[in-house]
Amino acid sequence: MSCSPQKPNPGRSSWSNLWFKNKKALNNALFNIHLQSLTPPPAPTPLPTTPTPPPNKTHVFDLPKFVANKTSLLSDELLLDILSRLPVSQRNSNSLVSKRWLNLQGRLFRSLKLLDWNFLLSGRIFTRFPNLTHVDLAQSCLLSSRNSGILATHKLVSFHIDPSVLQDAFDLERFVLSVDEIDVGLRVLASGYPNLRRVVIVNASEMGLLSVAEECPTLQELELHLCNDHVLRGIAAFGNLQILKLIGNIDGFVGSLVSDIGLTILGQGCKRLVRLELSGCEGSYDGIKAIGQCCQMLEELTFCDHRMDEGWLMALSYCENLKTLRFLSCKSIDHGAGLDEQLGSCTTLERLHLEKCQLRDKPSARALCLVCQGVREIVIQNCWGLDDHMFSIASICRGITFLSLEGCSMLTTKGLESMILSWKELESLRVVSCNLIKDSEVSPALSTLFSALKELKWRPDSKSLVSASLVGTGMGKRGGKFFKKMRDWKLPHDA
Repeated sequence: MSCSPQKPNPGRSSWSNLWFKNKKALNNALFNIHLQSLTPPPAPTPLPTTPTPPPNKTHVFDLPKFVANKTSLLSDELLLDILSRLPVSQRNSNSLVSKRWLNLQGRLFRSLKLLDWNFLLSGRIFTRFPNLTHVDLAQSCLLSSRNSGILATHKLVSFHIDPSVLQDAFDLERFVLSVDEIDVGLRVLASGYPNLRRVVIVNASEMGLLSVAEECPTLQELELHLCNDHVLRGIAAFGNLQILKLIGNIDGFVGSLVSDIGLTILGQGCKRLVRLELSGCEGSYDGIKAIGQCCQMLEELTFCDHRMDEGWLMALSYCENLKTLRFLSCKSIDHGAGLDEQLGSCTTLERLHLEKCQLRDKPSARALCLVCQGVREIVIQNCWGLDDHMFSIASICRGITFLSLEGCSMLTTKGLESMILSWKELESLRVVSCNLIKDSEVSPALSTLFSALKELKWRPDSKSLVSASLVGTGMGKRGGKFFKKMRDWKLPHDA
C-alpha cells in the first residue's frame, strides 16, 4: 500500500490565512477606535422636563428665622382676635408697639371720651377709632385756656379758665362752643358712626338732635347738657331711645330751664323710655303725670337736685311700671305733698334710693313713704337730718327685705333696732359709718336677728374699726405723745 502526501483542500482556509488576508481591514478598525478614544464624548441629550417657575419673593418671609417681628406673619383678623383677649389695662401699652398694632387697637375701642373738638371735625377720629358705639362729647365742647393755672371742676367736666373772666359773674355758657359749631360736629359724628348706641351732648339744638336721630336709628342712650324745652322737641325723632338723662340748671354753672312743657314733649315723644334722670329740672304735677301716662315702660326714675313745685309727688302714682325711684343731692322732696288720701302709691315700686339728700322735713318724708309703701329695698347714703324719729317714719313700708345705711351720723342703735325688729321679712342688712350705732349697745334680740339674716355687713363705727385694727402695732399713739410734749414745753413758758 503506497502512501502519498495529502493535498490541501482548496475550499477550506486556515486561521493564519485569514489573519494575513484581513490584516488591512483590521488595521482600519483599530485606527477608528483610536480616533474615537481621542475625541471627547458628546454631551447627553437632556430629558424633557417641566419649566421651573420664577422664584416668589414673598416666600422669603415664610421662614420665621429671617423675620425680626414674628407678629407680621399673622393676619389682621388673627392678631385682632389675640389682642381682644388681653386685659383692657394693657391696651395703651399695646398700641405703642407699632403703627399696625395702634390701628388694630383702635378697632377694639367701643367707647371714647373726646377731648379735642377738631379731632372730630377733621375726621381723624373715624380712622383711629372706626367702631365706636359710645361717644362722650362733653369735655370737647368746652373752651379751655391751656395756659391758665385755674381749673374749674364740676361733677362731669373740668376745664382751665382765664383769670380775667373771674372779674365778672361766672357763667359756664361763655366757655361752651356755639350751637352752630355743636350742630356741625353732630352731623359729622352721625355720618361717621351710624351705629351709635350712646352719646353725650352739650348745648345742642333741635336740628342737631334731628341730624343724629336720622343717621343713627339704633341710638338707645342720650345725655343732654344745657338742655331746655326747645331742645326737647328734637327728641321725638329717636324711635329706639330707652335711657335719657337731662341736665338743666346747675347752681353756679348753668341756668337752663326744663319745665312742664319740656317734660310733656318728652313724655309724648319717648314712649319707649326705660330709665329717665332729671337733673336740675323744674316742673310740677302736670309734667310728671304726662311722663307717667305716656312712658308706660319706664322702670327707673331719678331726680337729682330737682326744683319741682309743691304737690308733684302725687303724680308718681301714674308711673304704673316704675320699679326704682332715686333721689340724689335733693334739698327737699316735696314741701306740699297734700293729704294722705290724695297721694296714691306706686304698687310696682321695689327700690328706694336716697343719696346726699336733706331729710329734715317730716311731712315730706311721710309723703314719700306713703307713695313708696310697697317698696322692698331701701338705700340711704350720706343723707342729712336722718335721726331716730325721721327713720321711724319708714315703718309705713312693712315689706322691707333689704336695708342699707351709710353715713347716717344721727341714727342711734336704739332707733335702728326698733325699726328692723318690726320688719319680719328682712333678709339683708348693711350698716356702714353710722358713728352713733355702737357694738356695745346691741341687744340680745338684735343679735338673734343678725344670726337669722342671709346677708349682714356690720361696720357702723369707722373709728372703732380703725383703732381695733391698730391694736398691738404701736401705731396711733405717737401723735398723742408728740402733742403732749409740746404742751409740756409750752406750760413753763406760758407761766
